[in-house]
Amino acid sequence: MTVEIFYFEDDGEIPNHPEFPVLVYRHVFDDPSSIEDTFHAHNWQNSWIDGIFDFHHYHSVAHEVIGILEGHASIQLGGPLGKTFTLTAGDVVILPAGTGHKALHTSRQFKVVGAYPNGQDYDTLTGDPCERPDNLERIAKVERPQTDPVYGKEGPLFEHW
Repeated sequence: MTVEIFYFEDDGEIPNHPEFPVLVYRHVFDDPSSIEDTFHAHNWQNSWIDGIFDFHHYHSVAHEVIGILEGHASIQLGGPLGKTFTLTAGDVVILPAGTGHKALHTSRQFKVVGAYPNGQDYDTLTGDPCERPDNLERIAKVERPQTDPVYGKEGPLFEHW
């Protein structure tokens, strides 16, 4: 497994996280159908299965993990000034609270599972100026998760967060 680490700065619209980087785990699941069960086993709950919105958005009250179940996509992380990633089935992305994400192009059969530490609820913000400064205060209060969504009590999340 390869872990990629990316820091994104606040661009004035999308805050990103001031401390924690985005983690991309490449080809971590040979059988993507086990992703959701693995997330649940490590207490990343409140899961859903669908695609990724085609507009820039972020969550200010929870970190999010996204596992690619099926297909492939170009995803922009970090907001309009961020970086584009190609993700394929079996890849996992851990997004700290505040991190912008958007689907740019997806295959016809693209499907992901998303989940949140301890089953936290999440909000969906888009970078509207009226979201500040409350969003920054909420992001700062989101605690580091107690488990890595893929590896549990150990794993890359604890090395980088």
